[in-house]
Amino acid sequence: MGKKKPADTTLSLFEDPPVAAKVSSYRLKNTPRLKRWASRGILFGTSSWKYPGWKGLIYDREYPSKKAFERECLAEYSELFPTVTADFALYDFPKTDKMQVIHDQTRNEFRLSLKVTDRITIKRYPNIPRHGPNAGRENPDFLNVELFEDAFLAPIEALKKKRGAIIFEFSSFHPSSGVTCNEFVEMLDGFLSRLPKEYEYAVELRNTEFLTADYLKMLEAHGVAHVLNNWTRMPSIIEQIQLAGVLTAKFSVARALLKPGRTYEQAVEMFQPYEAIGEENPDLRMGLVETVGKCLAEQRTLYAYINNRAEGNSPKTIEAILDMLDQYPVEKL
Repeated sequence: MGKKKPADTTLSLFEDPPVAAKVSSYRLKNTPRLKRWASRGILFGTSSWKYPGWKGLIYDREYPSKKAFERECLAEYSELFPTVTADFALYDFPKTDKMQVIHDQTRNEFRLSLKVTDRITIKRYPNIPRHGPNAGRENPDFLNVELFEDAFLAPIEALKKKRGAIIFEFSSFHPSSGVTCNEFVEMLDGFLSRLPKEYEYAVELRNTEFLTADYLKMLEAHGVAHVLNNWTRMPSIIEQIQLAGVLTAKFSVARALLKPGRTYEQAVEMFQPYEAIGEENPDLRMGLVETVGKCLAEQRTLYAYINNRAEGNSPKTIEAILDMLDQYPVEKL
């Protein structure tokens, strides 16, 4: 971070600098490619955006403090990437004022996807400190339509046309929960049938056994997307994209999170501070390339999100996928 300037001379992010900031080779190479793919409905982005380890890749400006960086860097991010996921919404309902700030910071074509707050998607709270007195208890607000509309959908109206996908991420249902695949599909069917229809909803599973034909048909009936995810205990994206009927809506969401078999904690230990690729994952990259090809062939929009924990550095993983797409047979795209 640059040395802090006196308050009366600190350059605002929204003012033209007296000398143009140096543009990274990453931005020079990838800005036109990302815009070209976005024009075809293929939107690449990352999971969250406040990573100092991306300095010199996607962040070229000098920020006077860590606080200023976290408050202002989304504007610079949005000049390069067309979309991002807001992981923070998983932990607390979004606030209207924060959604308004995001709307005002980003360019017109930008799209913010959000994970739905887990107060809606957790059936029983895990017995961990974050959940305080609710830890270990049944959640009375599981799939509560009224709470979801009032506490989640209402605040994100401030995003206006910059709303992306709304992702219901369901934690693993353990055998002790008593929830079977059929019961999950039935509960989710009833919930989705009551939601307002003008949003792009997507469902992310963490139970392999729930990824069935009945589940996919139910989502398709509601025009809701299945999230293609690379995660610890799920089939990889390259396996999921081969499933019949896996693209269930006019749009799709892919989330490259973790290498199957690897935990979040292991990935954090391997890859922090996320400054470079720590381990390439060819199957993950090819899975996303094939997903792009299939979405193009079927004229579906794709939100493709890459997490730092997938390979160590989201922007460089995206660059590698763009390189592969440049070499992919034209007739497939």
